[in-house]
Formats: sequence, structure tokens, C-alpha cells
Amino acid sequence: MTNPFAALELRSLRIPNRLWMSPMCTYSAAPEGKLVGAPTDFHLAHYAARAAGGAGLVMVEATGVSPVGRISAWDLGLWNDDQAQVFGRLTSAITEAGAVPAIQLAHAGRKASVDKPWLGGEQLTEDRHGWPTQGPSTVAFPGYSAPSEMSKEDIASVVQDFASAAKRALTAGFKVVEIHAAHGYLLHSFLSPLSNRRTDSYGGDLAGRSRIVIEVIDAVRSVWPPSLPVFLRVSTTDWIDENPDLQDASWTIRDTIELSRAATKHGVDLIDASSGGLVPTPIPRDRDYQTRYAQQLRSNVDAPVAAVGRIDDPSWAAELLEHGHADALFIGRALLRDASWPNNAASALGSDARYLEQYSYAV
Repeated sequence: MTNPFAALELRSLRIPNRLWMSPMCTYSAAPEGKLVGAPTDFHLAHYAARAAGGAGLVMVEATGVSPVGRISAWDLGLWNDDQAQVFGRLTSAITEAGAVPAIQLAHAGRKASVDKPWLGGEQLTEDRHGWPTQGPSTVAFPGYSAPSEMSKEDIASVVQDFASAAKRALTAGFKVVEIHAAHGYLLHSFLSPLSNRRTDSYGGDLAGRSRIVIEVIDAVRSVWPPSLPVFLRVSTTDWIDENPDLQDASWTIRDTIELSRAATKHGVDLIDASSGGLVPTPIPRDRDYQTRYAQQLRSNVDAPVAAVGRIDDPSWAAELLEHGHADALFIGRALLRDASWPNNAASALGSDARYLEQYSYAV
């Protein structure tokens, strides 16, 4: 039985509760100039508000480990020291508001170089802030142009980019790094046979398709302190495995369990269980459409698991944790609508909210 407001300890880090801010792109960084990819005043206010609102951990949105690793030209990036310096303001604000600062490091792969979603999200050409994309194979995401197939030298460069970004994240004051291997982006596209048609050591069986993920974990761990945790976000399913004829052609919960077991042996401390994103496909509307996969992971992997997806009711959040379906919850859209969702959830559940002293007179 786990209380949503009980602390969680991972390595030497103590996270004050189990209700965390999920990484959600805001497409608000400068697309060009000296501080391209650096956080702006918007990011400072956005993340500090969620920390002040009671989130135990604030995960900064997908941050590109290289310029071509961004989803869009307006994404955050952490490929140079100037960016890291600006990120320091963000980590200080999150910490001062009582939350743990965390960051998701990502490479968008074949789903990169797109417009802001509220402007249509179409893939952009080079004369409109776009760039050529990379992938494990020349298999295009539907509606996008085909990526170039990455050489082994390209793969080694991306692995190093993750390590370099993690090192800068530490310098900037982050206490957690999360490796993004979900939602159809580069690492996930290597994992799934739907997008990985390689015949070399980075394709074929599960071990081959997982190789780049394990190499990234090892590279990040080599520069990240042993006292601090590393998370791994995974898509537990491509949502194709419901079709028996396609089970062997996509990424499934069975594959996710095997990858997660391997990842924990290489130093990952928590599995962040999301789903989908590799191909456009219908996703169930059930409330537990995604959290049920987190529960399966938790039952089969010797590591904490965080659930995410349509968690917007405090009672449902409490039930997920108290029944042992997950060890922590990433709250997404509910936190966009209400920056104080965790504190309001505490009040609704009869627990003590974590108000800053400046706001305590409002209780």
C-alpha cells in the first residue's frame, strides 16, 4: 500500500511524493540564434509553477541531444555549454519550489523536423527551419519523408551525444536524467521491427534492436553520478500486438519486459511506462489503457515503475498507487490545466498539501 504523498528514495535521492510532472513539449524555445534550444522565461515560469503546485518531481520536456535530434526547431536542446548555463536558472527555480529537477534527453529520429502541432505538425523543409532526418532504416513515418539509414558511425555519434547531454544536465543542476526510448522517436524506432529493417548488429532479433538503447544507457551511466538515478521512458506497445497476425512484427509488452530487465542491469533505476507513437493506429479509450501495462511491468521487472496516461482524478491516482499498480505517477495534461493539481489532489484526499510558505495563508 503506497500513499501518493509518501517519499520515494532512488539511490541517494529523496523525491518528496509520487505525483510527478510528465515531460510535455511546449515548442517555445528560440529556433535560431546564439541561444537556440535554450529555455526561455516561458519555461522558467511554466516549470517553477508546477514545482510550486506540489509535484514531487518536475520532468523537463524532451530535450534534443543534438540539433537534428529535436522534434521541431522550437524544442529545447542541450548540446552546448551556453544552453546548460541557461538551464541552471530552471533547475534552481524547481529546487527552490521544493521539487526534484529532472530532464528527458531525446533524439527524434525519423519524426524530427516538424512544425508546431497547433500549426499542423507537418514535416518542414530546410528553408523553413527543417533538416534531413535519420533512422535505423529508410522506413518513413507515415506522411513524412524517408530518413537516411544511419551508419554505425552515426549510431556511435548519437550514443556520445546522449552522454554529453547528460554531463551538461548534471552541470546545470538536474538530479535525474530520463532516456527517451518511446513514442516512435529514434531509440524506439530501433526497437520496433516495424521501423528497423537492419541486418547488421543493430537489427534483427531483440538483442540487436535493443543494442543502441543499452549503449546509450551505458554511456549516460558512465558520466552520471552513482548516487543519482537514471530513468528510461518506454512505449510498452506499438498498439499493433492486438492483431495476432502482426504480433511478431511490432514492439510488444513482452519485448518491453525483456528490455526493462536488461536496462535495470545496466543502471536504470525506474521504468517510465508510456505507449504508442511509432505508427498512427487507434488507441483504446479505457481509463487504464496504458496504466495496465505499467502494472504488468511492475509485476515482471525488479525495478520501480511509473505509470502515465489519463490520470486526472485524485482518487484514481491514489488507487493506482495503493493497489501496487505503479510506484509513481507522471501527471500530464491535468498539470497543464492546473499547475497545482498535486496540491489540490492532496486536499481532495485528506492529505497535507506541500504549499510554499508564500502561499500558505491560502490554505
